[in-house]
Amino acid sequence: MLRKNRSAFAIGEEPLGKIKGHNIELYLDVERPYPPIVRRPPYPASLETRKEIEKHINEPLEMDVIRKIGHNEIVEIITPVLITWHDGKSRLCGDFRALNNYRKVDRYPIPRIPHSLDKLAKETYITKMD
Repeated sequence: MLRKNRSAFAIGEEPLGKIKGHNIELYLDVERPYPPIVRRPPYPASLETRKEIEKHINEPLEMDVIRKIGHNEIVEIITPVLITWHDGKSRLCGDFRALNNYRKVDRYPIPRIPHSLDKLAKETYITKMD
């Protein structure tokens, strides 16, 4: 299967793999009222840093991994941040802290251990517990 669909997987230092014809939609649960349009100025960046950010954006654009979208208020509050490693390589990240004020809080995101152990107590076989 891997050999047959090799182009769908990234191996080693190769560029990202891609699967055409499949769209991924991400949803964010927010408290009402919905967040207003928050316009934040981008972080100050040198010309060299801006060129590097453009390179990180254009590479997946050319590979059809991402696509440009129209106006969206969520996009306006995500500030791109370039992380540069000691070896000179860089990575593009997003600063999503502005979204924290609007998201719905999950009070118990991780299952409680006593609850999980109670569920496992009745089982005959246990192969793995995360």
